Amino acid sequence: MAQQQRDKRSWRAEILARRKALPVEARAAEAAALAVHAGALAADWVCAYVPVGSEPGSLAMLDALRAGGARVLLPVTGEPGPLEWAEYTGPEGLRRGRFGLAEPDGPPIANGITMAAAILVPALAVDRRGVRLGRGAGYYDRSLNAARADARLIAVVRDDELVDHLPEESHDHRMGWALTPNGGPHRLGEHTGN
Repeated sequence: MAQQQRDKRSWRAEILARRKALPVEARAAEAAALAVHAGALAADWVCAYVPVGSEPGSLAMLDALRAGGARVLLPVTGEPGPLEWAEYTGPEGLRRGRFGLAEPDGPPIANGITMAAAILVPALAVDRRGVRLGRGAGYYDRSLNAARADARLIAVVRDDELVDHLPEESHDHRMGWALTPNGGPHRLGEHTGN
């Protein structure tokens, strides 16, 4: 496990450096492309996130989901553990939450993640088997236990962050899909769920 942790740290450092070096114009073009792809997702309820820093995506991705007919739930930060979810009603309905993250100003919806047919998950990378590399805090891995068995788990990454192989640990939840700016949705292999 120590080797996998070191490997994960190495992957994180490399990807975060690449993201930081990406020109603002390229980041904006990728965010616009992700919004178009997200708008094509057909689901009544979607769990998503507000991208921060150099994470792929933008509020336009959330607005495209809503324009496509989805009700969008965003995480509400709290104590370490599974995330709570509240409905996104538009940019004007966001407030600054714990850790300075933007989150809905409405009340959390009990078991909100269980309503989602699709869950957009932030990732630093995802491999073709569905192994996702997150930031290491484990919020999503703990939260995805409550997701519907048929929910589409979709890692949102840049095109070069869809890789052949990442280190995996027993608590990691595999993704069924990757969403990339230029490639759109990619079905990931060797995954038993959706």
